[in-house]
Order: sequence, then structure tokens, then C-alpha cells
Amino acid sequence: MTGDVTGEAPEEYCRAIEAYLCRKNDGHLIRIVGPSFEKVCGWAQQGVPIKVAYRGIDRYFERYYAKGPRRRPVRVDFCEADVLDVFDEWRRAVGVARVEPEAGAEGGRRESLPAHLERVVARLTALRSGGDRSLDPFIDAMVRELDAARAAAKHLRGTPREELLARLAELDEQLVDAARERLTAEARQELHREAEMELAPFRARMPQAAYEQSLDACVDRLLREKARLPIVRLE
Repeated sequence: MTGDVTGEAPEEYCRAIEAYLCRKNDGHLIRIVGPSFEKVCGWAQQGVPIKVAYRGIDRYFERYYAKGPRRRPVRVDFCEADVLDVFDEWRRAVGVARVEPEAGAEGGRRESLPAHLERVVARLTALRSGGDRSLDPFIDAMVRELDAARAAAKHLRGTPREELLARLAELDEQLVDAARERLTAEARQELHREAEMELAPFRARMPQAAYEQSLDACVDRLLREKARLPIVRLE
């Protein structure tokens, strides 16, 4: 099963997660039953889109692989923190709240401005080695500007720092706009349908204006993900 099943029966959601985890475990099937089943059902009840859950599982596996050769299959319970972290990032990006808010504070220490700029430059540079080179002129100019800003970022305070943050937000919007302009009509429609599926669990309780704003943000987030665009603004 590859579609987004959030909003359907929790059992179907769990089976989709089970099948995905099986593929990530190289075909080793670990049944999602008992407390694990209740945990994954909780993701569905909170409105975690299935593809967001997949990205959380992917994030856990990336760290797991980085530690060296795997010794045993990964259980779904190990992935929960990453799934909920990715869900938090998703809902902040598209402007929706949890169906069932959890207690406790969100997030951790904010990334420093120099470290953020270094990471963004690295991501943009990596884009230039991909198959699609249509954004290269735009990316080249952005990399030069961010490289120059990075040299002084550590010592910026007050108004100069706020001006740089505003510029980063502007560049971020321009990057997404440039990628959007290169989409075909069919690709635009597909992103719109996928965004509607992700927001489906929240649609009934959102005012129309808020829903349309979240839908636009969700389309942009999906575009950024598919085009592998970094977030240039400092969140």
C-alpha cells in the first residue's frame, strides 16, 4: 500500500506502517500488535499523514545506518520520537494543530545563524550536482550571497541581524517560487491532490480561509521536499 491512508481505519494505517517498516528492514516482518499497535493507532488519531510517518521512520533508519552495520531489525516503537518530530515540523509548516495535543514543550535548541547558513550553502551546492540543472543560475547567485553573509553572521546583533533574517526569508520564498515556475500543470495538480490528502484529517475543523492558507503551505512543503530544496529562512 503506497497511498495516504490517514483518516481511514486505524487498522489499515497500521498495516501500511507495518508494510513500510518491513521494506526498510529488508523484508523482515515484525508484526505491529499489542502496545505497538496502540501506539501507531495513536499516530493515526492525531492526524499524522502516512507519508509523514514514513519520513519519521526514514529519519530513524538514517541514524541507525550511520552507526554502522545493522545487527537486528528495527521495531516501530524505536521510530516514534522521529515520527512525532517530523509531524511537529509538518504541522508548523502548514499551520495546523494536533488533533489530540500532547503535554510538554516542543522543540530543542535553536540552530545558530552561522551553522544554519553553512548547512544551507551545503544543501544548495549539492543541488547543482543533480540531474535537473534548471535552477543553477539562481542557486549560484544565492550561494554567493549566503557565503558572503556567513562570514559576518556570527557577530551580527540587533538591526543588522534582523535585516539578514528578513533577507533569508525573502530568498527562501524566491527559491520555492523559482521551483514552482518550472512545474508542469500535471505536476502542480498532483502536488495539490497530495496536499489535500495530508490535510484531510483536519479539514472539517478548519475555517475556509485557514484551510486554504494551510493548503498552499502544504503544497509548497511538498514541492520543497520533491525538489530537495533547503529551508533558507531561519526557523
